Amino acid sequence: MEIIIADQTHSIYAQIICDTIKEAAQVRGTGIARRKPEYIISKMEKGNAVIALDGQTFAGFCYIETWSHGKFVANSGLIVHPIYRGQGLAKEIKKHVFEHSRTKFPDAKIFSITTGLAVMKLNSHLGYTPVTFSELTKDQTFWDGCKTCKNHDVLQRTEQSMCLCTGMLYDPNIKQEKTPKEITSKTFTRLKSIKQSLFLKNKKK
Repeated sequence: MEIIIADQTHSIYAQIICDTIKEAAQVRGTGIARRKPEYIISKMEKGNAVIALDGQTFAGFCYIETWSHGKFVANSGLIVHPIYRGQGLAKEIKKHVFEHSRTKFPDAKIFSITTGLAVMKLNSHLGYTPVTFSELTKDQTFWDGCKTCKNHDVLQRTEQSMCLCTGMLYDPNIKQEKTPKEITSKTFTRLKSIKQSLFLKNKKK
């Protein structure tokens, strides 16, 4: 398995990446912003993506987005093809794209919003901490990307202050511990349960 910085030669994988993201979003019922092949290719051409390949076979992908004039960076669209799941590949891709983000955008804050417990734990291991949405980018283009999520109405009802997703942030200006304290899955599960109870209950009213 090879995990590398994607470039324009990997544009042949753009369609399968989009299809895999779409299928994952349908299975989860929340969360992943759908993208078109042209968008994925643009990330590859700028060196803002990481791809995992098993020989010539697509295995996984993640890309970098910049917001608020480069003050914020997001590692988005983390996806692993179904036949390669359960092997720790998502963790390796996440580490690779995180390190690439820190190298390419050393002064930017790296953030994430996700409902996935596995992604939350990965973020925690890398040094991210849970934050309110007010601490994330104010760039409306980013939040517009949430429109394809089935829970977008929750974001609208709260005036973009919170949703079922949890916001997480890595701030390079804050001294990080050599070994970041991981937040347990139990904590994230409880947080997710509280949000679902609060917002989905209100939605039914």
